[in-house]
Amino acid sequence: MRRKLAAGNWKMNGTPAELAELTALTQTHDTPTVDVLICPPSTLIAQAANTVADHKVAIGGQDCHANTQGAHTGDISADMLAAAGATYVITGHSERRTDHGETDAQIAAKSQAAYDAKLTAVICIGETLGEREDGTTLAVLDTQLAGSVPDTATAANTVIAYEPVWAIGTGKVPTLDQIAEVHAHIRTRLTARFSDGDQFSVLYGGSVKGSNAADIFAVPDVDGALVGGASLTAADFSPIITALENA
Repeated sequence: MRRKLAAGNWKMNGTPAELAELTALTQTHDTPTVDVLICPPSTLIAQAANTVADHKVAIGGQDCHANTQGAHTGDISADMLAAAGATYVITGHSERRTDHGETDAQIAAKSQAAYDAKLTAVICIGETLGEREDGTTLAVLDTQLAGSVPDTATAANTVIAYEPVWAIGTGKVPTLDQIAEVHAHIRTRLTARFSDGDQFSVLYGGSVKGSNAADIFAVPDVDGALVGGASLTAADFSPIITALENA
């Protein structure tokens, strides 16, 4: 059975006051039947890990450097994340690809660093609106999968998150048929490349909210969601977790 995962990416949001939302989430979902992950800013990881220490909620980083240490001002290594209490890290998010010009090769190196630190990498892939309109979505995803996912990836250390760039934070969501096509394609590529490819969890991300989560989770090969804005409060994230538990 593939693990179901509801993952929240707080992005550049959150101060210690917002940890109250994490506490509220653990109270509402004290014994979740799916995996739950929150990725707060790095300044909150240790505090967040302490907040959920007695609960079944995991904490992750939003990015890591490919190197274990060195003269990389402002960066954080996978080992540092693990030491702070993280068990996951997001790599290859479209905002990193766009804002920081990250390449597939760099993302693969970061993901390998995550494996070396015993972290699970949530590797993000996704097409832009122009690529969707040009009909090159699947080709773009093939390139990103081939270049961003290390050969050492397994279903145990890797989660794939499909996030169409044009749907992130815009309120726009692909049709269920479009989501199904992409997730089936990703599954085919994973199964062809990895012996346990049929066991990789593949998440959908992009304007997921409580009102559409159940429909999205009913799509074959959708094993959960990577959620942005709707993960910032327990009130918004809780219905998504519940929808995944009921899927």
